[in-house]
Amino acid sequence: MDLGIAGRWALVCAASKGLGKGCARALVGEGVNVVVTARGAEALEATAAELRALNPAVEVRAVAGDITTEAGRAAALAAAPQVDILVNNAGGPPPGDFRQWEREAWIAALDANMLAPIALMRATVDAMAARGFGRVVNITSGAVKAPIDVLGLSNGARSGLTGFVAGLARQPALAGRNVTINNLLPGAFDTDRLRGTLAAGAARSGQPLEAVIEARRRQAPAGRFGTADEFGAFCAFLCSAQAGFFTGQNLLLDGGAYPGTF
Repeated sequence: MDLGIAGRWALVCAASKGLGKGCARALVGEGVNVVVTARGAEALEATAAELRALNPAVEVRAVAGDITTEAGRAAALAAAPQVDILVNNAGGPPPGDFRQWEREAWIAALDANMLAPIALMRATVDAMAARGFGRVVNITSGAVKAPIDVLGLSNGARSGLTGFVAGLARQPALAGRNVTINNLLPGAFDTDRLRGTLAAGAARSGQPLEAVIEARRRQAPAGRFGTADEFGAFCAFLCSAQAGFFTGQNLLLDGGAYPGTF
């Protein structure tokens, strides 16, 4: 299927590895020009080179910086002639017990996983509406739907973003101008983030890491962890011309792990 987005410009955040990189790969494969940003310059440049090799017909611009800061956002936005597609993504806060977290930990979580995406949407969606096309995909977490007790910082911050998007996406000034805003909720994907969380769980429980990994893998009826490329393919479809009637939704990609009907 031709997704109808070749020649568009996308800003993909936290794109040097993991799910962000998977989204950037899928968009580049569809002929989308991309600005990729992440904090680690070396890994980001390696990813940018990989993306250029994947599709030499598109332009790939790499901007190293912290998207959770005003300066990082300004640099990333300045690198794109325009932003037709915005993929919001940022590393999640550390696991732990809420009794250990002071105000500073909560503010950092909100800055990264709620306020930064909101700031980027504020900077881009009105121009998208003026051009008559825009796609925003926020990478949140399956924990928004089924909270994980040790990820309280993430549960809280990402749930705040989810509530905000529910209202913003339904504004006629956006939805009526072919601007869609949706959230992708990953479950257990094979990423550094998952491995870190499982390692912390193993240390806390005293169980061997391999046993913890295998137990988590079995939680999904699919019997495996997801891959960044299949996540990216789903993201690319949400950014497509064909997805214009789909907005304000929370899409759970978890291999069937969530047991509910709704």
